[in-house]
Amino acid sequence: MELKPLSDLINLSSKTAIVTGGAKGIGFGIAYRLAEAGANVVIADLKAEDAEEAANKLTQKGWKAKGISVDVSSEEAVKQMIQEAISAFSSLDILVNNAGIYPSIPLSQMTLADFKKVLAINLEGVFLCTKYSTEQMIAQGNGGKIINISSIDALHPSSVGLAHYDASKHGVWGFTKNAALELSQHKIWANAIAPGGIATPGVKNMQSNAPSGGVDMQKMMEGFLNKIPMHRMGEPDEIGKVALFLASDLSSYMTGSQIVVDGGVLLS
Repeated sequence: MELKPLSDLINLSSKTAIVTGGAKGIGFGIAYRLAEAGANVVIADLKAEDAEEAANKLTQKGWKAKGISVDVSSEEAVKQMIQEAISAFSSLDILVNNAGIYPSIPLSQMTLADFKKVLAINLEGVFLCTKYSTEQMIAQGNGGKIINISSIDALHPSSVGLAHYDASKHGVWGFTKNAALELSQHKIWANAIAPGGIATPGVKNMQSNAPSGGVDMQKMMEGFLNKIPMHRMGEPDEIGKVALFLASDLSSYMTGSQIVVDGGVLLS
């Protein structure tokens, strides 16, 4: 078998990708790398202005991108997101389920509404986006890639206050494996990335908005950093590069897998 040159393996110029929660942090890190590799990138985020601003950063580099507003917990909004992607770029080939929230609330203070809100976005959103994106991919008949952003919390809890988040991310990992099994007949490969501590605006926001009387976020972060063998938080681009690997032909024989990107924290 003749081997493809590296430049062809990472060339996404004929592909269209949707990145949910793509306006900032990990999502934008992923969108950047996919756009750089030639993909048409739809940045889908809750706030339209944030999505459009992020898309403009990519188009200013000469890459193809579009920003749209979506609430991934809404079935109708997800359907509309996919239709807008098709209208803009004619196909859908890559879905990155990145949208998620992680408010820190101790179990003793957590309400049922708190729990349901996290699962609606983090888990039900993954289901909805995957269901309707893969319907489009199957209709196109060219296969596709699903990349779900889980967490090291899908494997081991990182801190008190994230019981709802951990439940959602265990669900994402289980969903990824079963979806991979079902979708393989259509040449749609589904994999997950499990980030560790990544320096994002969302993490900063969580640190500054922990409920009073709850988790000491400063102390928790210091303890978490002490567990990382690399002695630093990760950067969004370090997830973006792994997403590019999974979106490209570099990962041609992978489905139902989860790649841990955590600076070694699970070693501790």
